[in-house]
Amino acid sequence: MSATIIVGMDGSEAGNRALSYAKRLATLIGSECELQIVCVVEWSPYTFQTPEENSLRKKQKQVETQNAQERVIDPALAELKEAGIKASGTVKFGKASTILNNVAVENNAEQIVVARSTEQGLSARVFGSVTANLVMSANVPVTVVS
Repeated sequence: MSATIIVGMDGSEAGNRALSYAKRLATLIGSECELQIVCVVEWSPYTFQTPEENSLRKKQKQVETQNAQERVIDPALAELKEAGIKASGTVKFGKASTILNNVAVENNAEQIVVARSTEQGLSARVFGSVTANLVMSANVPVTVVS
């Protein structure tokens, strides 16, 4: 039986901790385990913008995708390949908790692994963190790495 684990990464030290834990899980599960690295760029199609900003959005999205791929996904995949772990990676745009859950459901994942961020301040208290939102709304188990 194969097992798919979704790993949420953002290029931070917290994301690296999530990857390390998922890598350990994959090693324990064995060759039937696949890690899917997902880097979500927070992006809203509904922000208010000028016509000039709207004309640049497509190009900006391409630049964001390339940056996330080179900075987050490619190094993670290289590390996993070196360890002999089957893995794939993608960059998505939107609300991180929703995207991670959707990817997990679409791929029949066993779980989602994310790391607790140290984000504090007014926005975290008012809107909650990505991790907290994911834990409350996910359709699959979520492992939160400290």
